[in-house]
Amino acid sequence: MNWIDNFVRPKIRSFLSNKRETPENLWVKDPESGEMVFYRDLEANQWVVPNSGYHMKIKPADRLETFFDDGKYSLVPIAAVPVDPLKFRDQKRYVDRLKEGRVKTGFDDSVIVASGKLYGRDTTVAVQDFDFIGGSLGMAAGQGIITGLETAASRKTPFVLFVASGGARMQEGIFSLMQMPRTTVAVLRLREAGLPFFVVFTDPTTGGVTASYAMLGDIHIAEPGARIGFAGARIIEQTIREKLPKGFQRSEYLFEHGMVDMVVHRHKLRSTIGSLAGILMRNEAVDELASSAMTTTTRVSLRDAAAAAESDDDLALMPPAAHAE
Repeated sequence: MNWIDNFVRPKIRSFLSNKRETPENLWVKDPESGEMVFYRDLEANQWVVPNSGYHMKIKPADRLETFFDDGKYSLVPIAAVPVDPLKFRDQKRYVDRLKEGRVKTGFDDSVIVASGKLYGRDTTVAVQDFDFIGGSLGMAAGQGIITGLETAASRKTPFVLFVASGGARMQEGIFSLMQMPRTTVAVLRLREAGLPFFVVFTDPTTGGVTASYAMLGDIHIAEPGARIGFAGARIIEQTIREKLPKGFQRSEYLFEHGMVDMVVHRHKLRSTIGSLAGILMRNEAVDELASSAMTTTTRVSLRDAAAAAESDDDLALMPPAAHAE
């Protein structure tokens, strides 16, 4: 009986229950249309749903790989900061939340700084990762932004910031809020050096981040459908006791009302920023961008440059004599 119970019956059960299971992450549901999209198709399309065009969250490593030339870049070290200065604890200890974020993302905090080539030109990029405690702004994240700005200033490169955040990190209290003026001073130093600062708003960007360095760029670009604001829409409605307009705090609405300079599809971000950086840095034209030159004589505006970069044809960078408004 032992042989039957221990071997035969389990073997029979294994044959009967030997169904091929589908991995849970093989298909991803589009939050907008409900369409099920194959994981590999999304990954190959930079996490943009092919049919609806919905921009899903993209990991920092994937973002950097698709932005830099040939996907090559090097991470810039960020100085260490005190961990859990307030010894904060809510449902769990703050240090435990930090450990979970590091295991989940593979990075020390929510901001990653990298340097590489964009159309052959040195560029410094920082990415804020929403998966790390909601991309919240703490001392480490603030130090990351400052490191990116100072690196760009010292290397004489443009600085590009892909921002996504739920706001200040409450577990660090006043230390978190102090990152707002600290990063503002670093932005001013980059501006004094005459170097461009591009901010790319991704979904979502809210709270103290929107109230500080995210709104201090030279050019503000938003991905389609990104939520951008300070307080949440529901809080605003309860405060003013009025119904907000449709699409309020979305990138398209904010573009129409002048809060952002342009809304650019993720596939066009690389060429758009490369074109604008070339104009603002007064660099010579790049063959890859100049393959379909935009005809002009002596003058080109940033709006025209952005419109050309977003079109099917890439923008030709203007020679040093051209004037950019």
